[in-house]
Formats: sequence, C-alpha cells, structure tokens
Amino acid sequence: MPLHADAIVVLGCRVLSSGRPGAPGARRAATAARAYREGVAPWVIASGGRRWGAQIEARVLAAELQRAGVPAAAIVLDLWSLTTHENAIFSAALLGRMGARRAAIVTCPWHMPRALRNFHALGIDACGLPTPHGGDVPVARAWQRGHEVISTWLDARALRRRRILSESAAWQLRIARQGEP
Repeated sequence: MPLHADAIVVLGCRVLSSGRPGAPGARRAATAARAYREGVAPWVIASGGRRWGAQIEARVLAAELQRAGVPAAAIVLDLWSLTTHENAIFSAALLGRMGARRAAIVTCPWHMPRALRNFHALGIDACGLPTPHGGDVPVARAWQRGHEVISTWLDARALRRRRILSESAAWQLRIARQGEP
C-alpha cells in the first residue's frame, strides 16, 4: 500500500447477532488493520453508529481492528453516523479535531465511488482503499447497484442539510471531550 494519509476511515456495515462483523465488515477491518500495520496512517477511525441488536458497528470494527493488531490508542470511534453521508460528516469532524487533512477510506469496491463523493463534498482529501472482492453473485451485484442508485439520491438530498449535521457533529465532539480527563 504505497499511499500515505493522516488517518484511515473504515466504514461500518452489518453486524451479526454473534457480535462479529459480517463478511464485508470483516474484510473492511482486515484491510484497515493491514494499512495501519504498513504505515499508511497513525490513526484509524471506526465509523458507524448503527446498532445491530446489542452491538454498534464502530465498536465491533474496533474490536476486529484490535484483534488484527491495531492498538486501542490508535482507534477513534464515530458512534453517531447512520449512513455513508453521515460517516463522512462525523469523520470530517473527527479528522478536523485530529488535525488530519488526508484520509484513506476503507469500504467495499462497489460502495467506494459514493463514499469518496461524500468525503470530497465535505472538503476531505480522501483516497480509496477498497477491500478485496467478496463473492461475485449476480443477485448481490443487482442489489448493490440498486442500493447505490437509491443511496446516491438520498445523499444528494442530505447535502442540502449538511450544515445542520456538521453543527451536530461538532456539538457531539464537544460533549465527548467534556467526558475526557
């Protein structure tokens, strides 16, 4: 991985009832951990506030990252985002707090173009670090294409309310900081 960034942002996805990530999440965590070990960036943001049963995406990703050798002190959690657009907003706030300017975004290849558009729309110098391909099932490809078309439309709508979410992200970070020693 010849690229260099200030932080790696791994985007959340489905968590199994066992508390482990599904196959896409496991690939994302493994890719981010490998990039961290290879010196791509000194920080990894585990992004995803969606709750799957009793589990939250970012916490599950953080546990996977630690199992793969990323020290807990190098992992920053985004526990607020529920969509790719919100991943970008809340990660941008965390990146700003860290003084980070360039981020390597880790997600599935089919999801990468939309993820990068969201980060770029927020002024983040983002580069893609796609996971290896999973199984190539025609039904899954059709679902992915449909999902991305609908999500792209939703992202465009969300851009119109970006200021409100950005202010919310800053407010969440202030609250979180108050709890720090």
